[in-house]
Amino acid sequence: MFKRSDIERAHQYEGGISRRWFMAYAGALSSLPLLERSSWAVTSPSFSSDPFTLGVASGDPDHHSLVLWTRLAPEPLDPHGGMKAEPVQVTWEIASDETMKSIVVSGKSIATPQLGHSVHVEVEGLKPDRWYWYRFRAGDATSPIGRTRTFPAPDAMPDKLKFAVTSCQNYEQGLYTAYEQMANDDLDLVCHLGDYIYEYEAGRNGKVRTHHGKEIQSLGDYRIRHAQYRSDPLLHGMHAKCPWIVTWDDHELDNNCAGDISEEKDKVHPVDFLIRRANAYQAYYEAMPLRRSCLPRGSDMTLYRTASFGQLAEFLVLDTRQYRSDQPNNDRASPLNVSALDKTQSMLGRQQKNWLSSKLIQSQANWNILAQQVMMGMVGFVRTENEPVYSMDQWPGYAAERMELMQFLSERSISNPIVLTGDIHSSWVNELRIDDRQFEQKLVATEFVATSLSSGGNGLEKPKSLESVLSNNPCVKYHNGERGYIRCTVTPKTWKSDYMVVDDVLQPGGKTFERSSFVVESGNPTVHPA
Repeated sequence: MFKRSDIERAHQYEGGISRRWFMAYAGALSSLPLLERSSWAVTSPSFSSDPFTLGVASGDPDHHSLVLWTRLAPEPLDPHGGMKAEPVQVTWEIASDETMKSIVVSGKSIATPQLGHSVHVEVEGLKPDRWYWYRFRAGDATSPIGRTRTFPAPDAMPDKLKFAVTSCQNYEQGLYTAYEQMANDDLDLVCHLGDYIYEYEAGRNGKVRTHHGKEIQSLGDYRIRHAQYRSDPLLHGMHAKCPWIVTWDDHELDNNCAGDISEEKDKVHPVDFLIRRANAYQAYYEAMPLRRSCLPRGSDMTLYRTASFGQLAEFLVLDTRQYRSDQPNNDRASPLNVSALDKTQSMLGRQQKNWLSSKLIQSQANWNILAQQVMMGMVGFVRTENEPVYSMDQWPGYAAERMELMQFLSERSISNPIVLTGDIHSSWVNELRIDDRQFEQKLVATEFVATSLSSGGNGLEKPKSLESVLSNNPCVKYHNGERGYIRCTVTPKTWKSDYMVVDDVLQPGGKTFERSSFVVESGNPTVHPA
C-alpha cells in the first residue's frame, strides 16, 4: 500500500504525478468489493424508518439486460445512510405487469457498507424491446415499483425512439418542476449529461432551498449531497419511470476541473485532489444505475460507453472531464489563439479518442449520438472592437481536436451525427462544420444543447446577448435562456427536438410547455423549425 508521502515524493522528483504513479495510487486508494454473495449478510434486517427513501432507478439497457438500482438509506443525510457497518441481503423482482403479479425473474443481492449499501443488479436474459416493472425488498420493507425497458434487438429498425435530454440541476437554485412534465411524456429513456449534483457549500447563490453542509470533500460529504438531491420526490420519481443513461461533468467533483487538476490548482495539492476525486467517483457510482464495468478504481472510473437502440440510434456516451488537458489561457474567455489551437490540447484523451473513432466506424446505426457535456459549436462572443472570444472550458479551448473530430465524421461518412450537450444553462441549436468560422464549409453535424433543469433560477426567453450571438455566429440557429429540457423524437427519417421550458422554477406550481421545436432530416444536418 502506498503512503501519501510516497506520492508526494513522486510528485516532487518526477515533476508531477506521472500516469504510472497516477494509476498505482488510484489502485491503492481503494479496493471496492462487489460482494454479491456473503455468508455474513443480514437476511432479516430491521430499520429505524423506510430504507428506500432514495427510491429506485434503472439504467444502461441493451436488448437483453439492464441495471436495477437502489440504496438503503433510512437516514439519507447521515454519511452511512443510517445503516450499520454490515452487509444486508436485498431481494429484487422483475415483472411483466405493473401490479407485479407476473414475476419474470427474481434474485438476491448484497448491499455492502463498502459501497454505501447501494445495490446494482445486472439482470440478463430479458426479452428485447419490452417494458418491465421491478421492486426491491429488505427485511419487512418494500421499495416503490419502478418501470424500465430493454432496447430493441441489434438487427431491428424501430419505428420511433422518444427520450429526454437534461443536465445541471442545482438543488439550491430551482425546483425540479420540469420532471413533472417529463414524467408525463411517455419516454423510452432519459439522458442526463452531467452536473447531477453541485459541490458548493450551503447557501452559495441559493434561491429556493439549501444544501446540507460545507463544500463537499470526503466520501461521506459526497454521499450526503447525492442523497439530498435524490430525496427530491420529482427526481427519484422520474428515475422510476424509465431507464436513464448518465454521464458526469465538473460539479459531480469540482467546478471547471480538468483531468487531475483542480480549478484552484495553485491552492490544492495534486494528491489531495486525487483523494477528493476518488471520493466523488465512488459516491457517483453508488448513486447511479451503472454497470460493474463502471466501478471506480480509486480516482479512475471508466464512464464512456455505448448503447444501441436497434439500428435506429447509437448512443456514444463521452467523458469530457476526466481525461482533458488543462484549459488554455488560464480558463479565461479568449480568442482562438495559439494556446486554444494547440494540437496537444485534448478534451477526450488518447484512449477515449481512439475508442470513439473505432465505435463510430463500426456503427450500423442510422443516427449516431454523441452524448457529452460541453458545447461543441464554436460560438464567439463579441465584447470589444477586437476579435471574438470563446469559452476555454468548452470545445473551442480544444479547437484542433474538435476540428479533427468533425473532419473524421465528414471523411468517414458517419451516418447522421447528432451532438447532445448540457453545461451552459441555456438552450442552443448549432449547425456544425469542421471550422464553424468558415461559413462556406459544408455542414457535418447538428448540435442540440439542453438548458439547465434548475441551475441559475429563472432565465430569460431572449438573453441579452441574443442578437449579437446570432449575427456573429451563423452556426447558431436558436438560443434561449429559460430552464427546462429537450424532448427528442427519433424515427428512421427525422429527428425532432422539442425545447421544453418552465415558466417558474422558484416556487411550486410552475408550468412546463413547448417553447420551440426543430427538425433534422436523415441525410441532411440542416436544421429546420418544426
